[in-house]
Amino acid sequence: MTLLTPDICVVGGGSGGLSVAAGAAQMGAETVLIERAKMGGDCLNYGCVPSKSLLAAAKAARHVREAAQLGVLAGTPRIDAEAVRRHVRAVIEGIAPTDSVERFEGLGVRVIQDQARFTGPREMRAGDITIRARRFVLATGSHAALPPIPGLADVGFLTNESIFDLVDLPRHLIVLGGGPIGVEMAQAHRLLGSAVTLVEAARLLGKDDPELVDTVRRQLGRDGVALREGIAAASVAPDPAGIALTLADGTRLAGSHLLVATGRTPTIDGLELDKAGIAHDRTGITVDSRLRTTNKRVFAIGDVAGQMAFTHVAGYHAGIVIRNALFRQPARADHAAIPWATYCDPELAQVGLTEAAARARIGGELRILRWSLSENDRARAEGGPAAGFDGALKAIVTKRGRILGCGIVGRQAADLLQPWVLAMSAGLGVRALATMVAPYPTLSELTKRAAGSFYAPTLFSTRTRRLVRFLSRFG
Repeated sequence: MTLLTPDICVVGGGSGGLSVAAGAAQMGAETVLIERAKMGGDCLNYGCVPSKSLLAAAKAARHVREAAQLGVLAGTPRIDAEAVRRHVRAVIEGIAPTDSVERFEGLGVRVIQDQARFTGPREMRAGDITIRARRFVLATGSHAALPPIPGLADVGFLTNESIFDLVDLPRHLIVLGGGPIGVEMAQAHRLLGSAVTLVEAARLLGKDDPELVDTVRRQLGRDGVALREGIAAASVAPDPAGIALTLADGTRLAGSHLLVATGRTPTIDGLELDKAGIAHDRTGITVDSRLRTTNKRVFAIGDVAGQMAFTHVAGYHAGIVIRNALFRQPARADHAAIPWATYCDPELAQVGLTEAAARARIGGELRILRWSLSENDRARAEGGPAAGFDGALKAIVTKRGRILGCGIVGRQAADLLQPWVLAMSAGLGVRALATMVAPYPTLSELTKRAAGSFYAPTLFSTRTRRLVRFLSRFG
């Protein structure tokens, strides 16, 4: 039995865990990293990277179909499913060396590829190696949550961990779940030629502003995705076509493949958290504002901490943990200005509070600022829904101009959101965005126009007009 006594032991080789391990090792801390599966975690192998690569192919197909709007006659695209798959794999393989065992060992990290489990409050074991670290960081992420639908366990179904391994595109893909993963995969496969039905028990993209979601819903309809919202799945069974999903109203949907995208659940199996005195429930590991568990020697970050389940949040958490664990600073996580995005076409991005959340939490008088992409000259020049012509910005501010939240739907919405994220993070008011200068013509003028509309009622009021006329008397 080998005994290691590092400064820090990280469990999980996904985005958050790799960030902690790399940062700690390069700052001089003796570091151990334990990963039982693939380095890079869900994001690289089954999540962000392959899904955005597939979406890129799907959007390229859309651009070919809609090129005629700009006078370019390209015709109907021919989809080479194997070439699309090679593109997805090539992107993963191109990024993988950055997350590899070899790179981290080169940084001085001791990498152990095995299942980690606690044997006590200060000790963990992985294979035949015992680790007694000064601090532990749990970054084990999450995996697809499977709903308790009768018959599901008896049929072959897909999750985000298996859909990218398909050699051929599905003839008819039934997507169960209308969250970001479900919407992205439904649209991607439809644009690449599959018939697609999307079933959502509640509302499409339920965490986002309904007003902005309507734009996404309209586009999915134009693309030919069959939407069934507000109705739950009752059972699943084999079918000559492949698989059949029966809905609560008795409707029977038959398809070649079923993708289950009904949410995520934290990955804590095998860790034996109770032996370390670490509280947890079905939503994840319990942490305080400094991301410490109920065992103060142990931190939890990213999806497994039950916070916002995004790769960029795990990376943000990594910085908080390094400050706490290595520099003994009482750094605290603040999620108020954390953005999120769904990379469908048009994209949908949000930071802070939606209108409904702001009215419920803040109350009082709010100002809703809107600006449509149809009023943006760059969007008009590039034309069509694929270029973002159908979209809008919606910001929620107080009557004094404090920004509470912003949502954007349209082309490059996730990138266009960033000034609002910066403003909220830095405590800047809407004035900072209204007075910036944006190059013309750009989609980024959307922010300036929306922010500037905050001042329109005052600038163009009767009182202002009277003041201008009065001052004109003095030459």
